[in-house]
Amino acid sequence: MGLPVGQWFVEHAKGHGKFEVELVDLKEVGLPLIDEPKHPRLGQYEHEHTRRWSATVSASDAFVFVTPEYNYSSAPALLNALDFLYTEWLYKPCGFVSYGGVSGGLRSVQMTKLIVTSLKMVPLPEGVSIPFVAKHVDEQQKFKSDDHIDKSANVMLDELIRWTNAMKVLRS
Repeated sequence: MGLPVGQWFVEHAKGHGKFEVELVDLKEVGLPLIDEPKHPRLGQYEHEHTRRWSATVSASDAFVFVTPEYNYSSAPALLNALDFLYTEWLYKPCGFVSYGGVSGGLRSVQMTKLIVTSLKMVPLPEGVSIPFVAKHVDEQQKFKSDDHIDKSANVMLDELIRWTNAMKVLRS
């Protein structure tokens, strides 16, 4: 479900018009379980996959994580991707588009917010929660949003641009 939701959000964010948007699929990034011998805060990466991931995150001013709930918690691939780096995340805002069953992935978001704050990121209170996500994906694997989901995304993106502009000062 992640790819259809992510593809919908990329198009929605492009339509919002205040961001350059890039879809980064962690499946395609293909990070192994953390395999760097030195702590990420040192930035002394030995593996090419880490250097590529570092360049991707460094080049971004803000993030929206599209994430499911996994056993009442954060998705392991997202946690691994966050843990791979440190300084690249600092002082950047993030929003969440979560999906799942009845909870819409909200428990995952709450758990992941604890992690991103330790990376000195600013998680937004505004977000997009999609309960019963399977009802929004058609036979062609295309996500179909509704007015509530679209409005939630717009509110989150409006806040994200405010925080993005404000946080640039801390990173300069």
